[in-house]
Amino acid sequence: MTRLLAALALAVALPVLAVSAGAGAALAAEKFTIGYLQLKKDPRYLESRAFARYLAEPLGRPYPGARVAMDEIKFHGVQAGVEFRLKRKKRKNAASLAKAVRKMAEKDGARFFVADLPGDALGELAAATAGMDILLLNVSARDDRLRGEGCHAHLLHIVPSHRMAMDALSQFLSFKRWREALVLEGPTEADKALADAFRASAAKFRLDIVETRAFTPSNDPRERDRNNVVLLTGGVDYDVIFVADSDGEFARDVPYHSVLPRPVVGSAGLTGAAWHWSWERHGAPQLENRFRREAGRQMRDFDWSAWMAVKAVAKAVQGTASADFATLRDFLLGDEIEIDTVKGNPSRFRPWNNQLRQPMLISRQNWVVNRAPMKGFEHRLDDLDTLGIDEAESRCRFD
Repeated sequence: MTRLLAALALAVALPVLAVSAGAGAALAAEKFTIGYLQLKKDPRYLESRAFARYLAEPLGRPYPGARVAMDEIKFHGVQAGVEFRLKRKKRKNAASLAKAVRKMAEKDGARFFVADLPGDALGELAAATAGMDILLLNVSARDDRLRGEGCHAHLLHIVPSHRMAMDALSQFLSFKRWREALVLEGPTEADKALADAFRASAAKFRLDIVETRAFTPSNDPRERDRNNVVLLTGGVDYDVIFVADSDGEFARDVPYHSVLPRPVVGSAGLTGAAWHWSWERHGAPQLENRFRREAGRQMRDFDWSAWMAVKAVAKAVQGTASADFATLRDFLLGDEIEIDTVKGNPSRFRPWNNQLRQPMLISRQNWVVNRAPMKGFEHRLDDLDTLGIDEAESRCRFD
């Protein structure tokens, strides 16, 4: 009798278990794939260059930043019925990455791609994927031209531009009344881009560039006039020295070696950064600690941008309770979204060039000196728009 009762109980339980299993399968979350794109060999991350880098430049690839964000967004997609996953693709060039994007869009339904690429490669990828129902989120190309004449409607910029960094510095210089700047400019196109951004910013905030002097990083004694800091900084008066050195090797020798005892900004000394490990407000120490556990090093600008890119996508999914691409795109680029950058000031994208508005940290090696936009620098719509190219001066024209 005991065995008979047990068998009857099991027979009753089996349908219940089957129904429960079926319900669980029906409720299984749909995969929401976020792509992550990078070059196999990216010269920006060579270890041989890292030792000389200035404060805002990378110490390593920013992929750990995206991984930290993935751990934080596990429950953001509950209402939309999606489960986030991050899929990384490494390719040798932009053309190969464009093929990978198309394949991921078709096979995985991926529509959002975190792009860790140099400016030229990112521009090529954006051109090759124009017209696709995707969004590329730029986390490491600062080029102002990608926000200007080289802009694309499906290219969003998380990392701040050169101009945003220079505007932050110029606000600080104006506030301190250090209005006369000596510019030391390197020989590369990247150096010129830094110097051009500072010149535009200096004009905006009414700083005076007293002189621009070219330097050539070299140990050749015949180049003494162009690589000796004393010679380069003598014979003229100034309040501050701005150094445009994309490699950072020359710039690190400028502080304390100039003829006049003056502060150094730009590629050495004080810089405008998206992130600094010493920022103490808005939950920043907790983010820094999570990143260090993941990467084993300090967080830098590109790392923060990769983290922010994933968080922004998850914010759109959570805010709309939808996985529909058009719905997410419109919300992400609209006025209703408020993105927490962990730097204060709720942020959103600029409609005229797709740049994420955000505060900038004015930092030296081991401390944040101030945060921009600073008090007294106001904009008629959003004070964050005092940093970077404003709508009236934008040369971006989306197709």
